[in-house]
Amino acid sequence: MNSVIEQILAEADYQAVRLLSILRAIQARYQHIPQPVIEQVAGALNIPGTQVIAVCEFYSFLHLTPQGRYDILVSDSITDHMLGKASLMNDLAQALKVGIGQVRADGRVSLNHTACTGMCDQGPACLINGIALTRLDRARIDAMATLIESATPLADWPGHWFAVDDNIRKAGLLLSAAQENGAAIEATLQRGLQQTLAEIDISGLRGRGGAGFKTAMKWRFCAETVADSRYVVCNADEGEPGTFKDRVLLNRHADQVFEGMTVAAAIIGATQGFLYLRGEYQHLYAQLQAVLAQRRANRLLGNDILGHGFAFDIEIRLGAGAYICGEESALIESLEGKPGIPRNRPPYPVTCGYLNQPTIVNNVETFFAAAHIAVNGGVWFASQGTAKSSGSKILSISGDCARPGIYEYPFGTAIADILADCGADDVLGVQVGGPSGIFISNAEFHRVLAFEDLSTGGSFIVFDHSRSILDIAQNFTHFFAHESCGFCTPCRVGTALLKKQLDKIVDGHGSAGDVVELESLCQLVKNNSHCGLGQTAANPILTTLQRYPEIYEKQLKRISYEPGFDLNGALDIARRMAQRNDAAAHLTQVED
Repeated sequence: MNSVIEQILAEADYQAVRLLSILRAIQARYQHIPQPVIEQVAGALNIPGTQVIAVCEFYSFLHLTPQGRYDILVSDSITDHMLGKASLMNDLAQALKVGIGQVRADGRVSLNHTACTGMCDQGPACLINGIALTRLDRARIDAMATLIESATPLADWPGHWFAVDDNIRKAGLLLSAAQENGAAIEATLQRGLQQTLAEIDISGLRGRGGAGFKTAMKWRFCAETVADSRYVVCNADEGEPGTFKDRVLLNRHADQVFEGMTVAAAIIGATQGFLYLRGEYQHLYAQLQAVLAQRRANRLLGNDILGHGFAFDIEIRLGAGAYICGEESALIESLEGKPGIPRNRPPYPVTCGYLNQPTIVNNVETFFAAAHIAVNGGVWFASQGTAKSSGSKILSISGDCARPGIYEYPFGTAIADILADCGADDVLGVQVGGPSGIFISNAEFHRVLAFEDLSTGGSFIVFDHSRSILDIAQNFTHFFAHESCGFCTPCRVGTALLKKQLDKIVDGHGSAGDVVELESLCQLVKNNSHCGLGQTAANPILTTLQRYPEIYEKQLKRISYEPGFDLNGALDIARRMAQRNDAAAHLTQVED
């Protein structure tokens, strides 16, 4: 074991910032992180053993106790549940003779849930030893059990089981624009760095990960900060349930994404970049490394890019199952080999990011768009969209529709038009922006895709009338309670209380006072949490409670009231009391 660990450490150049990569390699070899290894790794990297343990405990794909040689994680996304995930999970447990959340006694197989794997357009999906397997059904489960019992290596399993389709249904401004490799870099260097930054500004490009910060402004702040070095980071940790567009862009258009990163590096003066790839996309890792190698061979990366004396290179770092690492400062912490806990801000990454140096962190789609703008200019991009939302948006559409997949629309497109394109009928509502976004009812389909109306990082989940509003809110609330990093009390405790309180109501044990308390908890978590996770964790409850109060009310336990008792009036009084923060003293009186 010592020699194996030494080899893994040597391949990582004994760099503490690569701790997560080192632990991933050890996990893949031994199905866990053995205790003696912790001391060996800590000593070799000159870091405390507690840091190694903290990283192991933080990321859901790392374990301090052995997992099965076939480690199966089934996606628990709402879209997988809509496709029968619950019964398939029980079928898997029965076929493999292992309990859910357990390792079989012989150590051959382990089975558990995991968060959304980014395969929402081709679920139910799972990960086997980190590799995505799509379209689970009973026949496939039985065949998997046979292969596992015969100890057949994954490499000898049917290849089509692991096929991940792109499912591009509608190409717009960006997806339909062909671009030669190197064109964006050449255009940038020929036009001039400041002139290209001006084109990015003219384009009105805003971050496509959800926050919508102006890209040119972020790059300018970083470039103007005095520093020894600067860094470019591509955030490919799209963990928001229902989102998979970045997966498709990296599979189909990786060159243009890397080209956008290279353009950004030239503008801000960076020589090193990172692609932070979510652990669920491990199946893309080898081919992305091959793309980078080819770009180096073609002088599109390296010490003298296209003969202009410009040096820049990109390293891929894999995540390990932590939704919070989609937040840019948590991602930077992870890049540095630490638990992905969001930093206090300010300072912001543009002035104090990776290794305390100025760093820009942008989404995959943002860099993809920037590469096209570098070639075609800002006016070309701004010719589509609205006054406040220029260009196009790439959506990941899943759920109750005939044609799930990738769609690109100009900003300003009505939700009704999107639903018609994807073949959605009898629609109850749409979750726009994933669980952290907003649930809109079928009375709101006139609304438009835009930062000034419905903003989204890309997730677009359709629900028809066969679905339960409470089941949807419950699934999302459980997701946030599981994914809280635990750093701040309002989120760590608050998301757990939201889960408990909503479960009580869904199970039919809640009273009117419990709904009021649920609303009060939502506001507490939303207004006092440290980062975006906690600040949006209550959205599934708040947005559905606002639109469907009668559904929550109907779920309350039956209480006999005196004739003429005004329940709605009592609830209104309780809500106003809650707003004065003295609800606890009065709720009992209201219920009585």
